[in-house]
Amino acid sequence: MTAMRVQIGERTFDVEATADGVVRVNGEKTITAWVASADGVRWVYLDGIVHEIPDPSEASAPRRRGSSQQTPTSAPMPATVRKLLVQPGDAVKPGDVLIVLEAMKMELPVRAGVSGTVKAIHCREGELVQPGVTLIDIDESDPSS
Repeated sequence: MTAMRVQIGERTFDVEATADGVVRVNGEKTITAWVASADGVRWVYLDGIVHEIPDPSEASAPRRRGSSQQTPTSAPMPATVRKLLVQPGDAVKPGDVLIVLEAMKMELPVRAGVSGTVKAIHCREGELVQPGVTLIDIDESDPSS
């Protein structure tokens, strides 16, 4: 097992790798997080939220993406499409689950961030998808209607 100290802001945590892709964070309480990485970016799944963290060894290198925020209809990390829950023409509203992905044995729901109509689906069940790639196009509803 590999252990290290991590400082976030003014707080320091002891982090211990317990298995491939699984870490235990010891602080005020002990929690487990799952980690995946590719192309200088790490994704950490903690308490139902996926966090994108740049690789510290590439901190001086320019980022490929301008923001750690993902579009509402993209994968937060490399994942496999398990279920498509919408079809073109379906009406959706913010918070509706559009797709269920699986990464590191966890289910990751991809939710609509806007109201609108599903225009196109760019993936299929069983397909491996990458972060930041649009999985579903949504035509936003006119807020005045």
